[in-house]
Amino acid sequence: MRAVVTGGAGFLGSHLCDRLIEMGYDVLCMDNLSTGSTDNVAHLLGNSRFRFVKHNVVDYLYVEGPVDAVLHFASPASPIDYLEMPIQTLKVGSLGTHKSLGLAREKKARFLMASTSEIYGDPLVNPQPETYWGNVNPIGPRGVYDEAKRFAEAMAMAYRRYHKMDVRIVRIFNTYGPRMRPNDGRVVSNFIVQALQRKPLTVYGDGSQTRSFCFVSDLVSGILALLSAPASEEVATPFNVGNPEERTVRDLASKVLELTGSSSRIETRDLPLDDPHVRCPDITRAKNILGWRPQVGIDEGLRLTIEYFKKMAAVPEIASRILS
Repeated sequence: MRAVVTGGAGFLGSHLCDRLIEMGYDVLCMDNLSTGSTDNVAHLLGNSRFRFVKHNVVDYLYVEGPVDAVLHFASPASPIDYLEMPIQTLKVGSLGTHKSLGLAREKKARFLMASTSEIYGDPLVNPQPETYWGNVNPIGPRGVYDEAKRFAEAMAMAYRRYHKMDVRIVRIFNTYGPRMRPNDGRVVSNFIVQALQRKPLTVYGDGSQTRSFCFVSDLVSGILALLSAPASEEVATPFNVGNPEERTVRDLASKVLELTGSSSRIETRDLPLDDPHVRCPDITRAKNILGWRPQVGIDEGLRLTIEYFKKMAAVPEIASRILS
């Protein structure tokens, strides 16, 4: 079995590469390194079952030899990234998805794409089931990511219907764990790095907005359960994958302070435009059809993530990015 993973040197993509190899796949990892890093896959570079190619999937996509699965995970995924790279985000969601689908069609491969909870926007329904169509501002600053993923889902389903392809879509909710970038702007990495720096933890708004946090190993297990499921009408529509345990952002900040033993205080700032007030997945379909549910609790997951950042801080060339 051979898999192509676009965005494979990113936070999620690199963990997928690890697990696919464990499952017996040969893996071709593609990444233009705009937000990914070869550090995330350095441990795989000597593995005969792994190959890394620096490539932008917005461009022509050619792979020699057979391919059994294409996993399309290329995209900026944190607000700090897609707000700095709005055009690139729209391109990878449209042109990159088109090229990846074309590769899967050519190779008669199974196609799985990373969508996002952001397609629900600032939801008026909580928790969010896959049947909810969302509340998205298409011309707001976050629209470049929201609409890129909504378009990508539409294109994937068009390929399924028109070309009779085996297509799967995973809507990923907030995920955290080792290999997050310290400066990626996500709330978990922000809080941990600020706590380790003994700087104030920045909470936007009053901190009452809710999120659900899924540890990366659980998230990858859910993705691979979807990839491995037999083809059927049930698996051909999107699946929410995330942790349904909902908590406020302020509660998360307090938890990080507790687990790091930091003396940092919590500091509030204005809420960004279109920032969702609630975000929590309904994972009924994933539980019933895929037999998947998260296993790692928030305390265990945060401890593992904190340890990762502490180890990074012990590396001289990285320490300045974390503890300066």
